[in-house]
This record gives sequence, structure tokens and C-alpha cells, in this order.
Amino acid sequence: MRLVVGLGNPGPKYRGTRHNIGFAVADELARRAGVAFESAPAEALIARWRQQDTLLAKPLTFMNLSGTAIVGLLQFYKIDLPDLVVVVDEVQLDTGRVRIRPDGSAGGHNGLKSIIASLGTMQFARLRIGVGRGDQRRDLADHVLAKFAPDERDVVEDSVARAADACEAFVADGVLGAMNRFNRKAEDGKTEDGKSEDN
Repeated sequence: MRLVVGLGNPGPKYRGTRHNIGFAVADELARRAGVAFESAPAEALIARWRQQDTLLAKPLTFMNLSGTAIVGLLQFYKIDLPDLVVVVDEVQLDTGRVRIRPDGSAGGHNGLKSIIASLGTMQFARLRIGVGRGDQRRDLADHVLAKFAPDERDVVEDSVARAADACEAFVADGVLGAMNRFNRKAEDGKTEDGKSEDN
């Protein structure tokens, strides 16, 4: 069984914010599959996907305690770490870029910090979706808890769809298969993480 976790904060106050783009991807996957979220034996909502061999999850612990919910799900459903992918917003990527990696540090993201601390390892796949940094003078917390601007919505909708595609690739082919498809060179000569191909 695989586990796809979209990170975010619960409640209508946070819907549509940059920090909740992981929830948006989980919702898109559930919509495509025609499945609904329900309560889980952990602090999360889950939906059973792909003939029930995959779980979609949205933690209800708030972002900074995401690890508590994920550990509970992994333990209850006996899911191994290589079968986990976490979908998360990333301020270091331009808005709309999608990048999947098999492991890595938290990079300052509180949700990833919580997961790493709870699991005791950085060895889990994460799919990062660029939400941009915005005005460097603006407090980062205010930025990620803000909603996307109207002129960003088309780009964001496209990135949510591509991230959902990448999650489907992860479930079908594992993290390396998803990386081969989605960490490709973009048309502008940059990779999906926004860096030049030479970096």
C-alpha cells in the first residue's frame, strides 16, 4: 500500500492559501478518482484510492504537527517509508514549478521539519510545488498563509494538475519513475526546480 499525503492547515480560513496547495492536490486526486475523504484512525482525513491499494491523506494537526498524523497512518496501515510521498508548498521554487525528490532536508518548511522529527529520518519522498517567495520584505509566514493572487490562479491550477499527475506516477512507478517524468528540462532551459541545467 502507498500513502500520498497533502500538507496543509484544516478549516475554511486556510482554504486556497499557498500553504494549503498540498491539500489542493489531494483533493484533485480524490476528485479524479470519485472518492471521498473520511475520518482516519489518526489525526487525518483519508480516502481510499486505486482499488484501495493507496491512501490519500490530509492531516488535521495543522502544518507544524504534520508528523504526528503521518506516523499514526504509517503505523496503523503498516506502510513502509519508500511507499510514502508528501506533497508540500515550496517558497524556493517559482510559482507553478513541480519537483519530486526521494529525500532531503526540511529546507525551512515547518511541516517537513515535523515529519523528519517524528520519523527520525529524511528518507522519504516529497513533491514540492512552487508558491514563490514574493516580496522579500514580507514576513514569510504571512506570505504562505495568504491566498494566491488572481493573476496566479491559472498557473496554480496547472501546477496542481501536474502535481496530481506526478503523484499518480509515483504510485504506479515509484519515486524514480516519477522523477524521470516530472523533473525534466523545461522549455525555458531550466529544470523544474528553477535552476539552470548546468547547476
